[in-house]
Amino acid sequence: MELRDRDKSADLLTPSGSGSGRALVIEPYLRSQGGASADTRTPQARLDEAMGLARAIDLDVVEGGLVPLQVVKPATYIGSGKVDEIAGLVKGHEASVVIMDCPISPVQQKNLEKAWNAKVIDRTGLILEIFGRRARTKEGVLQVEHAHLTYQKGRLVRSWTHLERQRGGFGFLGGPGETQIEADRRMLSERIGKIESDLEKVKRTRKLHRESRKRVPYPIVALVGYTNAGKSTLFNRMTAASVLSADMLFATLDPTLRSIDLPHGTRIILSDTVGFISDLPTMLVAAFRATLEEVIEADIILHVRDMSHEDTGAQSADVAKVLGELGIEPTDRRIIEVWNKIDALDADGRERIHNLAARQAPERAPIIVSALTGEGIDNLTGAIENRLGESRQTLSVTLDASDGAGLSWLYRHTEVLDKTTDDEGHVSVTVRATPDKAAQVRAKFAL
Repeated sequence: MELRDRDKSADLLTPSGSGSGRALVIEPYLRSQGGASADTRTPQARLDEAMGLARAIDLDVVEGGLVPLQVVKPATYIGSGKVDEIAGLVKGHEASVVIMDCPISPVQQKNLEKAWNAKVIDRTGLILEIFGRRARTKEGVLQVEHAHLTYQKGRLVRSWTHLERQRGGFGFLGGPGETQIEADRRMLSERIGKIESDLEKVKRTRKLHRESRKRVPYPIVALVGYTNAGKSTLFNRMTAASVLSADMLFATLDPTLRSIDLPHGTRIILSDTVGFISDLPTMLVAAFRATLEEVIEADIILHVRDMSHEDTGAQSADVAKVLGELGIEPTDRRIIEVWNKIDALDADGRERIHNLAARQAPERAPIIVSALTGEGIDNLTGAIENRLGESRQTLSVTLDASDGAGLSWLYRHTEVLDKTTDDEGHVSVTVRATPDKAAQVRAKFAL
């Protein structure tokens, strides 16, 4: 087992008096894959990310290790020798949590917790914990709780020590704790049903809000990207807002929207969304689908990439996979790639990135920026305006000065670019609108 030295920076992320636990992070991988996963990440890169996830919930990461496997063991996932070795590390470090950066079954979790005398969390449980701590809005809290309970419902075979004093069934029928486990499962099902009912109400409210925004002629520009790619920093740079941004995985979770004016006067609504990550639990993708509908219905999608990260290609593929699950293909014309964190590269790295961008097809050319310093932001806003101009039509409408209702309609349903009044009292209005709104303008004003 290859082990890393303790990461000193973990102490800086552990608030005093928080009572957060000491954790070991284990990265198992199959030797038959040659150390590389299907997404081209190395085991070491996956371990680094898992340690970052652990620190995101204020765990004191005392050590991280790689565990090569020949086969996955049904009882404990890893071999008995490694189980004993890690048990010694857990005792030596006085660790209370061991994170297995892989999916483990309830039986494997139970057996490992018994062998190590410590809490064992797999990757799905870790991500759910992070989402639970980051959620702030009512919808976010409900979605995370629903995903967590759905995950927990299938893991009631864990070491529930409080059940060992009870016997289910009658006579010799049933095992210890059977009745209590069934009761717990029933309570979970009832709570899940209640949350689903509450979520339906929240979704209907969100739908009403979305429909009201549709009546406002401002295009939606959504930020997407791998977690910690710099979306919130870019959002703050473009909107002068104060959304939490930090060098931490899943620093923000709930979506935030702000209206801004682009250089040539186009007003847009910018939306910051939850960050994506590899192996995002399916239950979370489903839970946050309502939130991610902001992306589905966006006029422009800014795919923010951290070009200073060694796994930027694999991260991009993960984002594309989640977008694909939402019905958005990589060739979608709405997508503009934003290559961020150029400030973190040296001169050679910057030249390499610029050369790589120059080789892209013109219609897929990325915008190179530094959200931290503001470099390239003007190019980005210009690209947004140009892309919006491709899909929005410009029309000229002439009205009588007395037609206040018609002028009001134009302001409500289109983007008014210019308005002039001639000597005879006629009002000439230049508007820009989406194709469907443009068709309504032509029909209403007989153009």
